[in-house]
Amino acid sequence: MKKVSVIIPIYNVEKYIAVAVQSVLNQTYENFELLIVDDGSPDRSVEICQQFTDPRIKIISQKNRGLAGARNTGIRHAQGAYLAFLDGDDLWLPEMLEKNIVHLETSPDVGISFNRSAFIDEAGNELGTYTMPQLKDIDVPCLLRGSPIGNGSAAVIRREVLEAIRFQDNLYGTVENFYFDDRFRQSEDIEFWLRIVIQTPWKIAGIPDVMTLYRVNTASLSANFIKQFESWEKVFEKTRSYAAEKVEPWESMARAYQLRYLARSAVRMQAGEAAVQLINRSLSTYWRILLEEPRRTILTWVAAYLLWLLPSSVYSQINSFAAKRRGSNQRRQILQEQSGQLL
Repeated sequence: MKKVSVIIPIYNVEKYIAVAVQSVLNQTYENFELLIVDDGSPDRSVEICQQFTDPRIKIISQKNRGLAGARNTGIRHAQGAYLAFLDGDDLWLPEMLEKNIVHLETSPDVGISFNRSAFIDEAGNELGTYTMPQLKDIDVPCLLRGSPIGNGSAAVIRREVLEAIRFQDNLYGTVENFYFDDRFRQSEDIEFWLRIVIQTPWKIAGIPDVMTLYRVNTASLSANFIKQFESWEKVFEKTRSYAAEKVEPWESMARAYQLRYLARSAVRMQAGEAAVQLINRSLSTYWRILLEEPRRTILTWVAAYLLWLLPSSVYSQINSFAAKRRGSNQRRQILQEQSGQLL
């Protein structure tokens, strides 16, 4: 049984970190080390983690470097053949590691296995909806339309993948190995996945199971959508600098899908005017998004305008009904795919 290094970066997550850590300790796959990286957190997150006495836990402290920087520190200390990241406000179901490792062990060309996620609210209640990503044949256009992995808490990665994209730099006064790019405080995940697909032969593939609970924490979502989009643009420019032929043909498409993603984020944050502006900008950037993904695009457009025009009480009722119906359809699809996997 190969060892897994689980890395949890912590920064201002005292409300959630105990259940996150416990979800790792509850894993049915028990050969792991848990590296908790204190990224200069000013709250009680570290103190809470210190109350756990499991010998597999190690706490590493550093000055604040951001999410990418904390993950990189964890990777540098990791001893496992596989690595997995869990954000401090998310949690795993007990078979998360086991099912993804089985997938990797039976798929030698797959370097990153990921699972679906269920959305939960700030109190930990399931919202009844799920990420429904493409699970195979993941290439550059797929990633540019929106990472199918969905969040940083849903993947298990072979160490060989990380070694294949490792680079050295001097960002903090000494030369260090880097895997994620510390220069990005946003959009670091998509930059990471793109570099893997472009620079290595490893495949990214998912399993249909829901194994991650992803917290929709409105307090942590930035309302500065322009800043988020500018960060994504910087990722695109970096990728263009070493693989122009891979990304330039998809530039308008990628920009439109990112704007639509931000529009959906604005809807979740109840920012109606911003949502309308973002979805309209998406459509004017690349109108073919309506042909490629008509349902999701139209629903985003409708949700944005309803949020903007209707009283909040009326919109909440419509949104609640739509979410229940969407969740029911998603659960049906998940069960069908899981049944097909067993045949």
